[in-house]
Amino acid sequence: MITDVPGSSRVFREGYVVYDNDAKVRILGVDPEILRIHGAVSEETVRAMAAGTRERSGAGIAAAVSGIAGPDGGSPEKPVGTVWIAVSYGDQTLTHKISYDRGRRKNKEYAAHAALNLIRLALLADARS
Repeated sequence: MITDVPGSSRVFREGYVVYDNDAKVRILGVDPEILRIHGAVSEETVRAMAAGTRERSGAGIAAAVSGIAGPDGGSPEKPVGTVWIAVSYGDQTLTHKISYDRGRRKNKEYAAHAALNLIRLALLADARS
């Protein structure tokens, strides 16, 4: 969604799709214990993913998203539509949890919009400080 905007290459460095837990560990440096204890869809995991993205890319701000898009894969504790988002910038990390089950495509779309909004809020907060 970010690179759909002309000129985005001036501010967007790179992105990673780390769908598998092994990729989260190998590419972003997520501690396997975080995944073992909290699971892929957790605040702790997206915090580690966002920090790893910033570290590896050299970006000033990074976002991470992990969720259960559906139609299956959910549980009573983490139903389909559960998504955790983290945005790392400066010495801060914002996190947000959403639960929105409207089918796989809509779940993914809503998560992307929520992540972009959290980036927007982080940039506004940073501009005010």
